[in-house]
Amino acid sequence: MGRSRIHDDTTAAALLAAAERLAEAEGADSITVRRLADEVGVTTRAVYSTFGSMDGLLAALGVRAFELLGIAVRRVRVTDDPNADLLRVATVAFRGFAREHAGLFRVGFASLATPPGVWAEVAPANRDAWTALLERVERVARATGLGGRSVEAAATEFHCLCEGLAVNELRGNLGSPNHAAAVWRSAFTALLAGWAAA
Repeated sequence: MGRSRIHDDTTAAALLAAAERLAEAEGADSITVRRLADEVGVTTRAVYSTFGSMDGLLAALGVRAFELLGIAVRRVRVTDDPNADLLRVATVAFRGFAREHAGLFRVGFASLATPPGVWAEVAPANRDAWTALLERVERVARATGLGGRSVEAAATEFHCLCEGLAVNELRGNLGSPNHAAAVWRSAFTALLAGWAAA
């Protein structure tokens, strides 16, 4: 029983890693059961027995994406400067996640046609990552204000800017990594300044 569980976990991890590689190299549409099975050296039946369906695999990828993002946000050190902390959430946590896990980012964030059943599985991990962000924005609200915005509204602005910059960086629209980093910092410095000044 123990060996079977370890085998299942190992197979699941290998399949998720292969799916992430395919999504990064060729886009989420390149992920098929046959290609995953070939990549990992298992049968298509092993893919189905591990995840139940293709939707189950996509849900597992989405969950992993949001779990990693939530971990990254919470790893940003809390200091006595909430604005600087939130700037690091964008430029270090979110940008780092998108760059290091481009395949997961594309599956978890850039897919506009996520089936409702898949999203239902992903939603708890999404909410947890969202809560981590709300906690950081709440600290900014207490320290310098949000220009009359609710914490939820400000967090939505922040997230949309993160996602848009990440998409453009992954497409190569922001130039070199150093130039892209400067664009991220400039954009979020302006956003935070706007909240405080409004």
